[in-house]
Formats: sequence, C-alpha cells, structure tokens
Amino acid sequence: MAIEAKLNDIIQAAVSQRASDIYWLPTAEGYQILIQTTGSLRALAQMTTERAQQLMNHIKYRSNMAISDHRRPQLGAMTLILEKQTLNLRISAVGDFLDRESLVVRLLYEGESQALQYLIPRQRQQLSQLMHRTGLILFSGPMGAGKTSTMYDLVRQLRGQRLVMTIEDPVEIYEPQFLQLQVNSPAQMAYADLLKIGLRHHPDVFIIGEIRDAETAKIAVQAALSGHLVLSTIHARGVYGIMPRLAQLGVAPAVLEQALTAMSYQRLVPVTDGSVATIFDTVVMPHKIPQTTQMMTERWAQLIDEQLAAGRLDHATANQLKEA
Repeated sequence: MAIEAKLNDIIQAAVSQRASDIYWLPTAEGYQILIQTTGSLRALAQMTTERAQQLMNHIKYRSNMAISDHRRPQLGAMTLILEKQTLNLRISAVGDFLDRESLVVRLLYEGESQALQYLIPRQRQQLSQLMHRTGLILFSGPMGAGKTSTMYDLVRQLRGQRLVMTIEDPVEIYEPQFLQLQVNSPAQMAYADLLKIGLRHHPDVFIIGEIRDAETAKIAVQAALSGHLVLSTIHARGVYGIMPRLAQLGVAPAVLEQALTAMSYQRLVPVTDGSVATIFDTVVMPHKIPQTTQMMTERWAQLIDEQLAAGRLDHATANQLKEA
C-alpha cells in the first residue's frame, strides 16, 4: 500500500474512534501505533521500523520538518481532508537515547468542539449563566478532559452579541465568528505578548488556552478586573488546587478574590450506555475556601453517588472519580 494511503487509513481509524492523538513509538521489535481516546491509550497497529520511518518521514515532509533529523525535537503542522472533513494536525517528533525517532500527531477537528455530552445537564446551565458576567473563570482537569471544548461551547452562546478573542497554543477549534490568535514564541508572540495586543482590540471575552506563567496570570487577572470575561485553563489536581496554583504564579490572594468569578474541575467519564460525558466540580464566587488539603468539594462525592444510584456510572468509575 502506498505511503499516503496507509497514512490516511491510520488517521481515519483514529478519527472513527474520536482520538485526540496518534503515537508512533519504537519497541524492541519495531514500532507500535497507539491512539489516545477519552483519557486512555489503545493499540492501533504494529509495524516494522522501516515502514514506520517511511510514514514518519512522509508526515514530516508534509509538515515542513527536517526529514533527515531523527534526534532533535521538531514541531510541525499539516492539514488533511478525509471524507470531506478537514483535520488540522499538529506534529511533534523527537529521538530517544538510541536515536530511535518517536512522533505524535495531535488531531484538531475543524469547525466543531467535539460535541460535549454533560453527565449532569444542570451543571452546564450553571456555567452558561456565568457567561453574562465579567471576571475570571478557570477550568482544570486532566489532559483530554475537554476543557477547551467546554470553554468554546459556553462562549458560543455569545456569538453575534459580544466580541470574542481566543489566544491558544495551538488553536484547537476553528470558530469563524471568534478572533483567534495563535502563540508563536520564536516570533515573540507568547501568551503574554498576545494578551497585551488583545487588550488593545477591546474584546468583551477572552479565551486563553492556558495560564502557564506569572506574566500571563498577571495580565489575565488585570483583564478580568478591567471588565472583561476571561476563560482559561490551569494545571491543578482539583478545584481547590486552582487558587494555590495562581498564588505560586505570583497572584496576590486579595487581588484574585476580586478577579475570580468561578473555578471548575472537570473529568470526561465513561457512561454505562457506552458514551462519554463531562462531570464538573464547580465553585462560584464568593465562596469560602476551606483550610484543607482536600482538592475537591464535598458536593463532588455526592454528585458521583447520585449518578451511581441513577445507573449512569458503574462502581469502578465512581470509585476512581472519588479517589481524585
């Protein structure tokens, strides 16, 4: 089979399972291809080193990456059309200590936010009502939990009413009615740089892909205090871990209390009907944060028990969520 056709088959197989990533990883016998779906890795195929390298070289060629360099880290991007669906692919390649190359393809589904199903619909309604306020709304959760999809889903209700600007690395969801900016650090277009530029455009709403450094945190808080609605993600193990994380980035607690509108932790979970759905642990300010090392609210465990009793979650999933 020709290289192009083989690549299309692999990507089509991943798309059919709504995968977010495809991995080419070296093994003792050759290469394995894995896909990331709903927080778990699944084996897709095994192939020889020669065949895998042909495919990786083809991807790198189409992504304007150096084909002959199999050791140093490289990033690239390409667009693919499969069965009338446009896919934007983000490519990452690096070699291991044995000079064996590995490659990851991130699948970005254009024109949609990978339609979310909410395990508890009233949680979506609660978050939706916050879109008519100003201030900072922060989302945390594991990679692949649908945080970006959640932000887009919520803000889409404002289309045509308010100017929305997104700043992402990379842009994951194409939305023609939003002004979308993409981080490009070599061109001095980091999150903080684009936020400064964005404020001069006077948008009503910001979607910031991630708050990952002190400068971005500071500007995001300033934007929230100056009358904007700012939605972003941040790494934290639970909803009560969000404020300490911002404190680590230099945001004073008193300032954060003024800027913060809500914070939410989310998980994408398997439902007993075979689908997957999002569940949230949300705190709307003002809220007294308990002096505890507990990452989740008491309501989190109650919600899980309710869904277990309703037959929507099985015991294994419920126990796993409670351990979070």
